[in-house]
Amino acid sequence: MIQSMTGFGKSLLQLPSKKITIEIKSLNSKSLDLNARIPGQYREKELLLRNIIAKSLVRGKVDFSLYVEVTGEETTSSINPIVVKKYMEQLRQIANIDDDELLKMAIRMPDTMKSEREEIEETEFIEIEKTLQQALTEINSFRTDEGNALEKDLMFRVSNIAQLLQDIIAMDPDRIEGVRERLRKGVADLQEKVDENRFEQELVYYIEKFDITEEKVRLENHLSYFLETINSPDSNGRKLGFISQEMGREINTIGSKSNYAPMQQLVVQMKDELEKIKEQLLNVL
Repeated sequence: MIQSMTGFGKSLLQLPSKKITIEIKSLNSKSLDLNARIPGQYREKELLLRNIIAKSLVRGKVDFSLYVEVTGEETTSSINPIVVKKYMEQLRQIANIDDDELLKMAIRMPDTMKSEREEIEETEFIEIEKTLQQALTEINSFRTDEGNALEKDLMFRVSNIAQLLQDIIAMDPDRIEGVRERLRKGVADLQEKVDENRFEQELVYYIEKFDITEEKVRLENHLSYFLETINSPDSNGRKLGFISQEMGREINTIGSKSNYAPMQQLVVQMKDELEKIKEQLLNVL
C-alpha cells in the first residue's frame, strides 16, 4: 500500500470564549519541509506540535495553520490611548483635519493596540492536541485515497513494461537470425572463400555481444520487486524510485544491444512508460 504526499486536513475546536481552526495541507518534497503559522500565545508549544506532525506525516512540503477566533466577550487586545493621542497630536501639526479623521488615521499606526500575553491552560492544550490529531487523521486518509489512485496507475505502467518485455523476448530469435543472415550475406558479397569453423566462431562471438538474456532476467526481477514493494504494508517512495532507476538501466542496455529496429521501437515504448512511472513516484510518500 502506498500513500501520496498530497493531502488536506481540517478540524475545528469550539471553546467557551474562542474557536480554534487547524488546517494542514501537504505537497510532494524530498524530505519534511514544515511551515507553521501559529498565534503568538501558542508559540511555546510550537516544537511539540511540530513533532506530532512530523511523526505522522514523515515527508512532504507541509503547511500547518492554527487560527483563533474570539467568540466570547473577553479579549486579550486593547487600545493604547497614550500612543493614539500622541499620533493625533503629531498629525494635527502637519494637517488641518478634524478629530474624527485624525482618529481614523492614528488608529492604523503601529503600536496603537496592545496585547496581554495569555497563558495556555493545560486542559486547553490537550483539546488542541486532540483537534490536531483529528486533522492529521483526515489528511492521512486523503493521502491514502490519493495513493490508491497512484498505485493503480503505477501497476498499469509496470504491466505495460512487462508485456513489452515479453514481446521483446518473443522477437529475440528473429533478431539473432537476422544478425546471422546479415553477416553471412556480407561475407558472401566479398566473394572470398572463408574457413567455416572460423566463421562460426567469429559469428558466435559477435552474437554474444548482442545477447540480452541477462538484461531480460534482471528487468523481470526488478518488475517483480517493484510490485512486491508496492504491496508491502509501508509506503516507500524512495525505494520504488531506486528500483525504477535499475529498471531504466536494463531497458537502456537492451536498447543499445538490440541492433534491430522493431525491438528498438518496443524499447522506446518501455522508456515512455518508465518516465511516467518516475513522474508519479515523485508524489509517493
